[in-house]
Amino acid sequence: MTFTENHTEEQKRKVELAQKILGYEFKNPEILLAAITHPSATEGKPVKFSYERLEFLGDSILGAVVASEAFHTYHEIDEGGLTRIKVALVSGASLSDVAEKLGFADIIVFGSSERGTGRRGLHSALENVYEAVVAALYLDAGIEGAQLFIERTLIPRMSIDMAKEPENPKSALQEKLQEEGITPTYKLIETQGPPHDRTFVSQVFAGMKALASGMGRTKKEAESQAAKTALDEMNSKQAAKAEAKAAREQEKRAKREKREQEKRAKREKREQEKRAKAAAKHSQE
Repeated sequence: MTFTENHTEEQKRKVELAQKILGYEFKNPEILLAAITHPSATEGKPVKFSYERLEFLGDSILGAVVASEAFHTYHEIDEGGLTRIKVALVSGASLSDVAEKLGFADIIVFGSSERGTGRRGLHSALENVYEAVVAALYLDAGIEGAQLFIERTLIPRMSIDMAKEPENPKSALQEKLQEEGITPTYKLIETQGPPHDRTFVSQVFAGMKALASGMGRTKKEAESQAAKTALDEMNSKQAAKAEAKAAREQEKRAKREKREQEKRAKREKREQEKRAKAAAKHSQE
């Protein structure tokens, strides 16, 4: 399928370059164009013209493929270790790094509003486009096409070391925040008790935002507790968001199914009425 005259030269050029990078020619290049188009380039247009919906689908496919690979590769690792491998491999830092090395920065179609910022959202866009491309390949080439791409570009980074538990909560929090380009900082905010029986209270920050506080017999222990609390709260919020998102998707599917059922019922009713009229007319003749 070829592009129509409605597409710009930039869009045509970037779709062609994307296909060259992927080593695959799309039967429907419109899907690929959406996968590489930043939302800033589709302002005022339906959401289907940017990568946002494809990113949602690609995230699920990516998670399933990586989970399967880890499961079949590391037979002696428990559920917790397999989860850590998956989380490390599909993290924003991992995906954006892979996408950058593939040359995806050159294929993203940005809008004028984003170009004027020096592409400050490039790190996030690279991650999103990688997931969207996975979805585009799935839709155009089937699960095999998406799987081959993931196996070629991401799976080689998989390592048994990813299954290891972080040395301490501070390391784990740092890894999590650095996915967003943030390094946590700690501040001693209170010292309680007499000199021979001190209790320290520390607070951890992400930039200027206070995340959590923790107490300990030493400053190090207080910082560790603060990091652990921050991690627990962040994980809890992520889980709540994921549940809310799943609930919204389920509600949308239920509404779509209800509309389809109502349409089918109306069609069947019309067909029955037509058949009844035809039968009545035939009997009169």
